[in-house]
Amino acid sequence: MSRLWACLTLVVAVLAAAAVRAEEGRVQVRQGALQGVSQTGVSVYKGVQYAQPPVGPLRWRAPVPASGWTGVRDAKAFGSACLQPPQAPNGLYSGGLAPMSEDCLTLNVWAPAGAKKLPVMVWIHGGALLGGGSSEPLYDGAKLAKQGIVLVSINYRLGLLGYFAHPALSAESPRKLSGNYGLLDQIEALRWVRDNIAAFGGDPAQVTIAGESAGGLSAIALMASPQAKGLFQRAIVQSGYMPAYRALHAPTLGLPSAEAGGEALGAAAGAKTAEQLRATDLVTLFKAGLATGWQPEPVIDGVVLKRQLVEIFARGEQTKADVLAGFNEGEIRSLLFLMPPAPTTKQAYVADVKARFGDKADAYLAVYPGADPKADVMASIRDGLYGFAAQYLVRQQAAAGRGGYLYYFRHSTPAQKARDLAAFHASEIPYVFGQVGEGAKLGPNWPRPPLTAQETALSDAMLNYWVSFVRTGVPAAPGETAWPRFTAKERGYLDIDDRPVAARDLQPAAYGWADALVAERRAQGKAWRLDIGFSAFPPQGHVDGPDAKRQPETR
Repeated sequence: MSRLWACLTLVVAVLAAAAVRAEEGRVQVRQGALQGVSQTGVSVYKGVQYAQPPVGPLRWRAPVPASGWTGVRDAKAFGSACLQPPQAPNGLYSGGLAPMSEDCLTLNVWAPAGAKKLPVMVWIHGGALLGGGSSEPLYDGAKLAKQGIVLVSINYRLGLLGYFAHPALSAESPRKLSGNYGLLDQIEALRWVRDNIAAFGGDPAQVTIAGESAGGLSAIALMASPQAKGLFQRAIVQSGYMPAYRALHAPTLGLPSAEAGGEALGAAAGAKTAEQLRATDLVTLFKAGLATGWQPEPVIDGVVLKRQLVEIFARGEQTKADVLAGFNEGEIRSLLFLMPPAPTTKQAYVADVKARFGDKADAYLAVYPGADPKADVMASIRDGLYGFAAQYLVRQQAAAGRGGYLYYFRHSTPAQKARDLAAFHASEIPYVFGQVGEGAKLGPNWPRPPLTAQETALSDAMLNYWVSFVRTGVPAAPGETAWPRFTAKERGYLDIDDRPVAARDLQPAAYGWADALVAERRAQGKAWRLDIGFSAFPPQGHVDGPDAKRQPETR
């Protein structure tokens, strides 16, 4: 009898263990049960729907929260990437994107095993609001999660489906709005995080939004939007930017309205009404966009974004979040489409600047003298776009009594230097996500970091700084220099080359020039877009103005 009892006990134990294994990686969210996967101490959930598919009558409408389901929904594979132009096979940023679909409003979660009330980082991918996706291998959140945070990455509508404004679409909207659908998707994803992240062991009261390039711009826009207030407490902005944008209904700052741009695109596609627009083949619409020079960007609609981003921060109307922001030394090396042709000699460069700038030429040449014309043209565009935004953000948040932490990423590898891509746009991302060692998840054309202890140590430092900021609002890393807080007096920042080093007063002349230019444009009621830096004052008939047609390799 005792042997039978022992056998029964063993069977029960085996069945119980099997049941536990079946439950591993399973969570219950408000919509239903999800089954993810467990990988070396981290539970991963992919392709989780946070909003209903924005298709058919829901195209060009605000996102609708995801419906519930019965049973257990599989969450082991990434959802579709949002529709976008195909990646160039030889593009620097190509590789690893999930198949595309209009049904793409999903997110992914990485959570440490046994997580309980951990801080949360929500990653917003880059790609010029035109491309990219949360499935890109570079954004694997496992190493960040292992440091004690919950990492969420999101998809959001892109291009025409994400930022298209048109008077017919505005007319059918309850609040007479159109455009900003991609931004509204991001806000809906943050609402989902607020309502569900506790099931994964995350703390909805400790959420940090983070992104690079268009993801950084998105983080700035979320800080500026009253619709996103209360959904996050901190922000990380890597190579973000904040030029002037079109207002929805009326011309402003010398720019046509967003609706006018959409109306021109619709006319080129032979569609005037909302019904015609939704019935038109997307390829036809995309071609019309190319023909009319339409580009995706946030829309100043008076509700989601009440005024220009710079103005919102100047008035103190933004979310008072701690912010970590910075940019890279070689930003423009991989974004050459942003710069006008550079003169080949210093003499030609100086003559060009004097012809463009008039009585402001000497002030500009004092900052960018043209000893290496191409390098100075790239630096001026970098400083006017990314440098201005980073320093403006930390300054304004510091003025609002919040923590501001600025960085300047200068680190480069032999592979980057060999391709004239030293410290290029987005080159800091592998270090933040721990993708520098053997098996690093990088695209096929990415210049891979060498397998050295120095590279690993730099990645460990940056990953720890970022995780510390997500946890506490103060970036710190064991054994590394203390990251100085930015103040109006000290203007501290972290200089990141082979090792992080604390420094003060980053490029004061360059920042002073960009700051003064934006202030002057604001006072004059003029826009500031790509007509900054070397192209701040384009000569008569020059194409490098605020609406120059440039098709980027998306980042």
